[in-house]
Amino acid sequence: MGGTSGSTVEITISGENLEEADELIFSDSRITAVHKINADGQREPNKYLVSIAGDCPTDVYEARVMTRLGISSSRVFSVGRLPEFVQTKPCTSLSTAMKLPLNSVCNAVMSLRAVDYFVFEAKQGQRIVAECASRGIDSKLDAVLIIADASGNDLLVERRSGLLDFIAPHDGEYVIKVHEMTFGGGPAFFYRLVLRELAIGEPVVRHPSTRSVSSFSWPPTDLPDQATLTEVEPNNDHSKAQKISLPCDISGRFFPAADVDVFEFEAKRGEIWWIEVASERLGLPTDPAILVQHVARSGANEMLTDVAELSDIPSPVRVSSNGYAYDGPPYDAGSADVLGKLEIKEDGIHRLQLSDLFGGTRNDPRNIYRLIIRKAAPDFALVSWALHMELRNGDRNALSKPIALRGGSTMAMEVVVIRRDGFDGEIDLQMTGLPEGVTAKGLKIPAGKTRGVMLISTHQDAPRSRATTNFVGSAQINGTTVTRTCRLASMAWPIPDSWSEIPSPRLLADVHVSVSGIEYAPLTIAPSQKNVVETTAGEKLTIPLVQIRRCEFSGATMQLKAFGAGFEHLPPFDVPLTADFSQATIDLAAMKTPPGDYLIGFYGSAVAKYRRQAEMVIAAQNAHQQAEQEQLALAATAAKLAEDAKAAPADLKAAADQAAEAAVSRHKSAVAAVAAAADRLKKVTEIASPVDLVDIVVSEPIAIRVKPKEASAQ
Repeated sequence: MGGTSGSTVEITISGENLEEADELIFSDSRITAVHKINADGQREPNKYLVSIAGDCPTDVYEARVMTRLGISSSRVFSVGRLPEFVQTKPCTSLSTAMKLPLNSVCNAVMSLRAVDYFVFEAKQGQRIVAECASRGIDSKLDAVLIIADASGNDLLVERRSGLLDFIAPHDGEYVIKVHEMTFGGGPAFFYRLVLRELAIGEPVVRHPSTRSVSSFSWPPTDLPDQATLTEVEPNNDHSKAQKISLPCDISGRFFPAADVDVFEFEAKRGEIWWIEVASERLGLPTDPAILVQHVARSGANEMLTDVAELSDIPSPVRVSSNGYAYDGPPYDAGSADVLGKLEIKEDGIHRLQLSDLFGGTRNDPRNIYRLIIRKAAPDFALVSWALHMELRNGDRNALSKPIALRGGSTMAMEVVVIRRDGFDGEIDLQMTGLPEGVTAKGLKIPAGKTRGVMLISTHQDAPRSRATTNFVGSAQINGTTVTRTCRLASMAWPIPDSWSEIPSPRLLADVHVSVSGIEYAPLTIAPSQKNVVETTAGEKLTIPLVQIRRCEFSGATMQLKAFGAGFEHLPPFDVPLTADFSQATIDLAAMKTPPGDYLIGFYGSAVAKYRRQAEMVIAAQNAHQQAEQEQLALAATAAKLAEDAKAAPADLKAAADQAAEAAVSRHKSAVAAVAAAADRLKKVTEIASPVDLVDIVVSEPIAIRVKPKEASAQ
């Protein structure tokens, strides 16, 4: 699952749909891979040698493989500075425990209903930090980590964070036990056990981890790495409130349990401040909440007036209530952190109380926060994911959905925005650096709205290719063009049935786009004219559509909805799945669409009769036909030579018989070749037998210009 900077490691990939697996690609050019070659000079299937440059930073990176379908979903690959070891045989008992040196990393896989044992040496008073990296590297393992004495008696147990900070009570041997919370196991339950020696008081640097989808909105632009102030304890009640002045940037901790940090500041009526707290977005199990009160003092008495109460950052779009897409996407771009406005109603002292709503019993000094109070700095942050939509009853899947394009396909990416400090303008979406034959059109996020769409289309004849792209949004803020990167979210693991497994979404480190060059979309829907469709406000607009069908479908029609600002309330309409043409009719009067330029798209779902590796059937048919022709030709030759041998004179008889026997032998080989070709044809025909697959169908983007009505003559 990783390697040391400056080293070369061998890795094996596994998964589904890995036919014709080719390049192994990483999100950093300092990590490269080549196929492993065996002693016969042949590639070993799905094995690679990965070289990590010496200047590659410690972090987690995306690893993807290029297959016949295009780029695969991603798997995390970790790079560090410590020596790496691999668990090569079971170590599920104390007697088979694997010995580890200090300051090393062990790559291991958990067995079902098992506990893994490891042994290390330590001296009295030596500080040892053991960490089990799992969920943060795309594993399904929820680790329980235990340090025990040499006899296996537990000394220290951690069931939540995967990290133990241990001081050895005496010289000798100690045991580390690792198991899954529910004793699950298998190939998806891998982990990296990190064993380090640290000086007393030295801060613990965790193993690098992927980031949650909610973290895309942190940090604000140009925020320094370190806060300018530090929370000073004790500040848990009004008599010990920490005095601050605004603006401020404070780092603190939700510690000890039930900690409430209290700050006081002076403010004047009419002032507007923005308050932001980051803690959950730092990857911590916290839920910050803020109460701001005005303090009026009369002698020893205080009168408190609530001014603002701030808690969660709401999701920009409605989130799926069940982890898949029946009533919303399976991604939550909101956060348990705080981002809100404070409007001062009266001059004087104000008291801010900051607490963790989950912190009543949590006594963990690692639960830190960053509190920022600032004047308005309007800005925005973007995140995107592949469209999930309502499919057939019973489809409860949350899929990884890499941007792997088939010829003639269009893929829709939902884009949502967190608006900061009152920014309310429209946001244009762009994607550049695309592979050859691929175009991307952004359906902008309108002013005041939180959702847009990026449509990525590929030409039917686009060559097989891939590229890391630049995905951004731009807006005008205070007269200046501001551009922000759009992060991409995906599933750590595709979930075929979310009743049995909870989806685990995360952010990706980059945006990678590929073209299969082999497979084609079952259906392409495009406007019959590529130029802008012009109409007049209040009229009915008819858009002719061309449908290129490349397979059969279950059902005769498909229902389409519309993307695009001003058109998303268009009533759904049906198009035929058996015709080459259809049309969309839009009543601009009923929709009250104002004059302007629009970019829209249509989308729906259909059950395609997908044929896997269909082109191999044609190749096998051709090979079978050629083998039959060669067999027939050799049969005729053998018959002719046999007749010639019978009529040959005595002095040529032996040579003629030999030629006839050789022809018979070649004919037998040809018969065997026909049988082999027939067997091959049968196998690939079975592989390519039509299978019902639900496919999301998205049209190519359509540009519309709605012109104002001409003023009537007086």
